[in-house]
Amino acid sequence: MAIRLASLINVPPLNPLETLKSVFGFDSFRSGQEAIIEQILKGNSALAVFPTGSGKSLCYQLPALLLDGLTIVISPLIALMKDQVDFLQAKGVKVARLDSSLSAQEARQVYSDVRAGNLKLLYVAPERISNERFFVAIEGNPISLMVIDEAHCISEWGHNFRPEYLKLALAAKALKVERVLALTATATPTVVEDIIREFEIKPEAYVNTGFHRPNLFLSFSPTPAAERMEVLKKRLDTISAGPTVIYVTLQKAAEKVAEALSSDGYPARAYHAGMKSEQRSEIQDWFMASSDGIVVATIAFGMGIDKSDIRRVFHYNLPKTLENYSQEVGRAGRDGAASHCEVLGSAEDLVVLENFVFGDTPTQKAIGAFVDFILSQEDEFDISLYHLSQETDIRPLVLGTLLTYLELEGVIKFTAPFYSEYKFKYIQPKVSVLSSFKGEPGEFLRKVLAQANEKKTWSYLNLDTAARALGADRTRIVKAFNHLEEVEMLEVGVTGLRQGMRMVSRPSVETVTAGLVDKVVRNEMGNLSRIGNVVQLLNHDGCKTQRLLAYFGEKLEMACGHCSYCESGKVITIEGIDRGLSEAEGLVVERFLSERPIGFKSPREGARFLCGITSPKTSRIRGNRDPLFGALELAPFQAVMAALDE
Repeated sequence: MAIRLASLINVPPLNPLETLKSVFGFDSFRSGQEAIIEQILKGNSALAVFPTGSGKSLCYQLPALLLDGLTIVISPLIALMKDQVDFLQAKGVKVARLDSSLSAQEARQVYSDVRAGNLKLLYVAPERISNERFFVAIEGNPISLMVIDEAHCISEWGHNFRPEYLKLALAAKALKVERVLALTATATPTVVEDIIREFEIKPEAYVNTGFHRPNLFLSFSPTPAAERMEVLKKRLDTISAGPTVIYVTLQKAAEKVAEALSSDGYPARAYHAGMKSEQRSEIQDWFMASSDGIVVATIAFGMGIDKSDIRRVFHYNLPKTLENYSQEVGRAGRDGAASHCEVLGSAEDLVVLENFVFGDTPTQKAIGAFVDFILSQEDEFDISLYHLSQETDIRPLVLGTLLTYLELEGVIKFTAPFYSEYKFKYIQPKVSVLSSFKGEPGEFLRKVLAQANEKKTWSYLNLDTAARALGADRTRIVKAFNHLEEVEMLEVGVTGLRQGMRMVSRPSVETVTAGLVDKVVRNEMGNLSRIGNVVQLLNHDGCKTQRLLAYFGEKLEMACGHCSYCESGKVITIEGIDRGLSEAEGLVVERFLSERPIGFKSPREGARFLCGITSPKTSRIRGNRDPLFGALELAPFQAVMAALDE
């Protein structure tokens, strides 16, 4: 394949090492980078399992400059997209991103550049691949490389399974992608096998550089919740200062801990997904520029944040999984300097972590209603995940997982997702828009716009209804709106996402329901097991680093010498959850059964409500405003469910 760089930046064609020096400013590759880049330039799909902060992005940014055609980077991390686009644009590279933070005008420009072939790299979220407008815009463009960041999400055995990732392999084939690069910082051997199988990656194109970080001191000091704040302050006072991240489980804990530190003079700020995006961006920018800033954050913070001098990472609560722990401590010491990582969380945190797992598991009744709905559909049908979630009281992410299971079992087949409705408003007067197109195209446009329901500011058009009324191809209407947006005659939005499906087989409701119940129970046990792995690491009577690396399939021959066990030879163990309800908690259950604020529900639904875990129906009826909602937030879910079952 021809290697062309001159069209991107004003330099003659170069080889990978010369490009590394002239464009990126590095004299040599980091471990694993050159091997992956070599495979990509040979035309092979590849998998790179590199620790957080070890330079995964260069593995696609550099070959993207040397390949003809477009490189599409699929990442769930908007912060990473923005940082990398800014960096590449500063280097003169033609790059863009498509995400929810863009204005309508910015999105129009990106689509225009894609159609014109003006871009070398395009960053998009995984959901964008299922977007009908996006598919229409990029189909026919030569795509040299598709990059899948956080590729472990493709595996149902991974810690962060996302159903939409399973469709990326199909999308790559539909778009005639020449090669795929899968990237992840955390993958157990089983997850690696899944990724290699889905993207047909050859053995020589799998590169794992290992997880061992000798500059990180790993400390484990489980501390009772009542004493934790004072211990944290002592650590902040005695351990060498520097940029610090303190991870917590709950959003309100982030606010509470940050406020407590700030009131005592520490430069601390909270960060969580419940904040507005502008506020999160401001805090992120502050932290990036700070030499001593402290961010108290949920796991929403840190993904894609490239700050090399983070000196301290604390886990105020227990991490959810060893994968989460590995990623979060991996954000410290990317500059190679010594950094301190310490877990202060204790057994008290297990209740909240396990309750999240139990709360995500739908009831057998809900699964049965879901299966009955699906199997009652015509051979070709479509659904709204939002509305089906409301009807079945199953969270959208879990619902997407169930649908994916049905596809894997050969019951249904996903067809093209689409938006049922476009909303648009005129940038130019309607009469001017219509007069700009003559002949048959002008007549077609007039008929399409006549189908719209015009409101004061926005007009609304149901695409299927319009296509049927006009006897027209739906795709032609989509292309027409794309063009009108590109030439800045209309501002276009989409609404009513629906997933198209085809029925492949019709087994009995009972058989399918039983199969799905088995799978969700297995997933529940798997998620609980991952929490158990965290407990086992804390309780391990030996080198903590050896134990952590073994989980990821890596063998460290000798004790690391840079963990709390190697330093002291001591271990503070914690116990799992094994308690019933207190007398006061039992009285709350009795009150719930007497008042029935959500009606007569199953024990699992009642436990979900009392433990403060929202569901689609709870949110719709505003049940979270009831004083009993979350009254047993710190009680074990199974104990609450057992009490309700009695």
